[in-house]
Amino acid sequence: RLTGVVVGKPSGFLVGRKVRPYGCSLRFRFLGWSFTKILRNFGRFHRNEYSYKIRTVYVRTTPRPLFDIKNAFYIGNYQYCITEAQKGKNTSPETKLEKDIFMYRAYIAQRKYGVVLDEIRSMAAEELCCIRLLADYLSGDRARKDQVARELDQSMAKSMDVNNVILPLVAATIYYHEQNYEAALRVLHQTDSLECAALTLQCLLKLDRLDLARKELKRMQEKDDDATLTQLAQAWVNLYIGGEKLQEAFYIYQELAEKNTSTPLLLNGQATAYIAQGKYEEAEALLQEAIEKDSNHVETLINLVVLSQHLGKSPEVTSRLLSQLRDTNNSHPFVQEYHNKEQEFDRLCRQYAP
Repeated sequence: RLTGVVVGKPSGFLVGRKVRPYGCSLRFRFLGWSFTKILRNFGRFHRNEYSYKIRTVYVRTTPRPLFDIKNAFYIGNYQYCITEAQKGKNTSPETKLEKDIFMYRAYIAQRKYGVVLDEIRSMAAEELCCIRLLADYLSGDRARKDQVARELDQSMAKSMDVNNVILPLVAATIYYHEQNYEAALRVLHQTDSLECAALTLQCLLKLDRLDLARKELKRMQEKDDDATLTQLAQAWVNLYIGGEKLQEAFYIYQELAEKNTSTPLLLNGQATAYIAQGKYEEAEALLQEAIEKDSNHVETLINLVVLSQHLGKSPEVTSRLLSQLRDTNNSHPFVQEYHNKEQEFDRLCRQYAP
């Protein structure tokens, strides 16, 4: 049973159909791009019929600049992003600046804040100074974080340079870490980049505004339906909705991993979908693969802690994972909330002790 339509194509694109019978996809490349065809989990047999979901895919006929670098960053392949950004000396100043921005952001994602703080000086480009501010915030203690947040409030109260697209992204990221999602949305409202739209969607989900998140996702799909960020945003929304959408979220992460490379970020996405479906053994296998790729990956450790409870593992296993998590990122909201719950439990025990 085929449903859906193919609409007209915008300039610079070819139209292809993505046929996904619960994981089956068809992709095209043109003018030097390889032709690939991925068929997996072919269909769901039900009453002698196959159920298909068809949607339009727009594929650019010319490679986008820095596509591999950006795409690697978005899927969590940070070392590849750094390596590719350091290649190619004969590039324009604009291209070099954009490469440096993603390279230093990848270092931040690897928690190598010292590299960013040492290499980016006050005389650097304004966009790079914004990246340095983010590294300064994330590497600081609570007092330093509060100071950076106050300075950011003062800076954002002034008129913002419309040519600096990095400042609103960095500011919103800091506000997101501060759990000040309203402030993040106010900053992001002034921009129209796909990456800012993805962060907007995350903030809306944090505020339990699924209705607005769906509208933001629709805008992203209209702008670039096949972009990696748009696919990830669709997966986030599906995970939030739950139910039958969980399997669709799993396939999005799986497809991105097969098309690119398997990363802890994508493996955690698949594992999260499995955990929500009660498929704990399958989730554990994915998380073990993720921890082998990065033994200090925070989200992997958190999901392993949660999974250890579902699988009924011994308290020693959970305690070991929590200790590793504290050593890795003691300021993470999950760690802080867990610590607060421990203190609250101890207080109640003392209160009701005989």
